[in-house]
Amino acid sequence: MEKIEVGEVFTIADENDQEQEVEVLGVMEVEGTEYIAVGFVEELQEETEEDLNVFFFRVEEDGEFSYIESDDEFDKVSTAFDAVFEEQQ
Repeated sequence: MEKIEVGEVFTIADENDQEQEVEVLGVMEVEGTEYIAVGFVEELQEETEEDLNVFFFRVEEDGEFSYIESDDEFDKVSTAFDAVFEEQQ
């Protein structure tokens, strides 16, 4: 499996099956599971950091991405990413 790099751009289908380009903003491991944070490329070009919508995906063993289903898992990942992003500022 290839390592996902920050800055990588790929296409996902949103809930309406519209294809959207997203850019990887961060990659990290939380409790033994790898996650990525992505933002829509269109928004990254237009919005300031405060307005940016960030989405998280779990990276599965086979390299596929899956949405985070539980609020607890989302909160854990979101908190971990916030801490990493603040360190990098």
